Parts: sequence; structure tokens; C-alpha cells
Amino acid sequence: MAEGAHKITQSFEEEISKYTGAKYTVALDNMSNALFLSLYYENKIKNNTSETISIPSRTYPSVPCEIIHAGLKVDFYKVFGETLKGAYQLIGSKVWDSALRFTNDMYLPNTHMCLSFTGPYKHLKLSKGGAILTDDYEAYKWFKKARFSGRDECSYHIDDFDLNPVIGWNFYMTPEIAARGILLMSEFYKDDLPKQNEDIELPYPDLSKFEIWK
Repeated sequence: MAEGAHKITQSFEEEISKYTGAKYTVALDNMSNALFLSLYYENKIKNNTSETISIPSRTYPSVPCEIIHAGLKVDFYKVFGETLKGAYQLIGSKVWDSALRFTNDMYLPNTHMCLSFTGPYKHLKLSKGGAILTDDYEAYKWFKKARFSGRDECSYHIDDFDLNPVIGWNFYMTPEIAARGILLMSEFYKDDLPKQNEDIELPYPDLSKFEIWK
């Protein structure tokens, strides 16, 4: 259970779950780290991915980076046109890139869907932020500690690092950003009913042309 200011981040996560239909939400500092943690968990903790992950040739450049950081290989499949729209699966895993989809009741069961709140094009604009949607309680518990330097959401002076230990990273969404997120979530309701948002469509470079990810 979160304590002190961390309750604000927890409240934001609960708002995202309510809106998207996900059982659990874990808020992070950006979506790239959400992708990394999801892939790392499935690959290193659960041993539940293919060795090679297939993604569209046109996508945001951090996606292949996070695949490689998680200990996996990248394969690009060609897409028509120069744009990407909505969410797509990182094939070979249960992870989804949902940087361009944020709408009511969007969660797909048995997945880790990664959201982005970074940049001017996103529906929920927090300047910087991301989240993982999941229905897997064991993954949820691991994500919560892994994003916060292996800590629970309390003072590290009283934390018990020997209880369910996780070697974590500094990917936590601060309560200040989460508080803004709670305020902005009101934009996605009208007369107390959730609104639907259309998928975003954006141009991206053809990443398959570059050797760096091979």
C-alpha cells in the first residue's frame, strides 16, 4: 500500500485503470521504460518471449532500442505508407505499443499494454510519462517494485528490501506529474460518462534501413 505522497501516483493509476478497463496500471516516467520493463519481465523473469521480436518498420526509434536492452533481437516487417496508427503487438511477446491509442475500455486481456503521455500529440498530455496496463497480478507486483529502485511506495528508511526482492530501476512517475494527470483525466468524461478517442496517426522513419539495430 502506498504511503504519503505516493498515494497520489496510486490514485492516478486507479483513474487510468477505471478508464481503460485494465485490472492494474503501473505509472512510469515514460513509455520507453514501460516497454523495457514489460519485455525484460517476459524475457528474463518469465522466459516467455521469442528470441526475436517483430515490429513495424515505421515506429518510434526507442522501440527497437528497448527490445535490445531487454536481451532480445529485432525483426522489422514492412508497412504500407509512411505513418503508424493506433496500437500494435510486439510479435513474439505479450507486449503492446499503445503510444497512439488511449481510449475507454481499450485494454486487451493477457497483455502488457504500454501507454505514452509524452509529447504534444498524445491524448493525455503530461509532458513526460507512461504506464503499463496488465491483468497479471504477479507482473503488476514486479513492475511496481522494478520501476522504483526495487522499493515499495514508502520511505526507504522503513522498507524491507528482503521481502520479495527486485533489482530495480529509477523509472517512477513522480506524484507531481501524477497529480496533473488526475486533473486532466476529467477531459475524458462528459456528464460522468467516458468518451472515446480516435487512434492517433503519425509519420515515422523507416527504421529497417539502419544497421544499428541488427
